[in-house]
Amino acid sequence: MARGNQRELARQKNTKKPQEISRGERKEDHLTTSQRKQRDSEIMQQKQKAANEKKSMQTREK
Repeated sequence: MARGNQRELARQKNTKKPQEISRGERKEDHLTTSQRKQRDSEIMQQKQKAANEKKSMQTREK
């Protein structure tokens, strides 16, 4: 009995996915893998630069 319930819940979940995409609720950026890697690396470089600046400011204050 429980197994049938799991299947039903999985079916309901899978039917919701296309609806969420069409309503824009899911975050899909439609980028290729290389584009996504490039975007992520730029974000990480900005974060690293900000962290380094914060660290250097803290060492100057001491």
